[in-house]
Amino acid sequence: MKNSAKRILTTHVGSLVRPPAVVEAMIRDQMGEPLEKEALAAALRSAVADVVRKQAELGLDIVDDGEFGKSSWIGYVAERIEGLERVSFTSEMLGRSNPAIYPEPQRYGDFYRRYSQQEYTLWLPETPSRARYVAGGMTEYGKVFCAGPLRYRKEALQRDIDNFKAALKGVAVEEAFLPVVAPASLENIRNDYYKTQEEYLFAVADALSVEYEMVAGAGFILQVDDAILPMQRFMKFRDKSVAEYRQWAELRIDALNHALRNVPEDRVRYHICFGSQNIPHTTDPALGDVLGIVLRAKAQAYSIEACNPRHEHEWQIWETVKLPEGKILIPGLLSHATNIVEHPELVALRLKNFARLVGRENVIGGTDCGFSQSWSSPRVHEQVQWAKLEALVAGARLASKQLWN
Repeated sequence: MKNSAKRILTTHVGSLVRPPAVVEAMIRDQMGEPLEKEALAAALRSAVADVVRKQAELGLDIVDDGEFGKSSWIGYVAERIEGLERVSFTSEMLGRSNPAIYPEPQRYGDFYRRYSQQEYTLWLPETPSRARYVAGGMTEYGKVFCAGPLRYRKEALQRDIDNFKAALKGVAVEEAFLPVVAPASLENIRNDYYKTQEEYLFAVADALSVEYEMVAGAGFILQVDDAILPMQRFMKFRDKSVAEYRQWAELRIDALNHALRNVPEDRVRYHICFGSQNIPHTTDPALGDVLGIVLRAKAQAYSIEACNPRHEHEWQIWETVKLPEGKILIPGLLSHATNIVEHPELVALRLKNFARLVGRENVIGGTDCGFSQSWSSPRVHEQVQWAKLEALVAGARLASKQLWN
């Protein structure tokens, strides 16, 4: 994995707003309408080629396929892992304020009620079927549970690898990465088959190891996404001690490292955030509660949410915590959850704070999280997404000029 040896490199977390052609296909699939498979495959190839070209033209150094071939950052496994089954439930069920997902419902209940009504539709691209989809209340959602032994099916991942390789031909970038889900995040899917949760956790890890090895074997950087690991501090351990949470989390890192056993460390970057929703985040754990656990992951780079107003101050933790030798920090310098476009000078300032503490060569500029964790949940408008990434590139260039004189 390349570091910022001569200038600050730039990247992002992975998911990007899907174009209308992909969204239209996903809507029709969600509504149970027939899809022309060849037409969908062609639309996906074209969309991936376009998004890779846009990233390269913008000046991003380390790019991905936008996760266009996935239904969501975690839900894609339902199509790729045998043993997981889908049931359907209504948007009415989804819209209820679930304390496990939305903390402090007594304090923010009205906000969550109204937020749930627009979260999945506000920035959804215009397509021929969009109006029918929204008017129908988005009546079908896939809910996944484990009903049998887990086994990874390779076809969809191989399609994504092939599309990405084709898209990278003729573009100039430093490296390319593909995001995948972590065992701790996937384990959150209900288990109705394995006898114990630990047995289920390591079965998940074994299934995902196939995916991990395929991505690395294709020559890409493997990014492991693990939003659930820090979020469980308030979802499952809100009334328990930090020590109990850490004991739980450390086993999940053991499972991750088990899944990565055949992947070289210098091909892996590990991403955590505190949930992608544009909500108050007043129950987020402190970075200090999870950082020691995160640094145990078998990865060369750590992508960590760092610029939203609940966590921006935490860059100071690197004054006392030493980044291990040979490791790379990818701090979030842009927020995925606001349509305000950060100024390049602010991006440069944030970069210099991290560079001063961990070394300029050990910092790569990134984003807090993805811009669209599923095809149906863009967090910002697509035009704003590209403006933000443009500001990231400009800010990294400013910082590089100052850090390298």
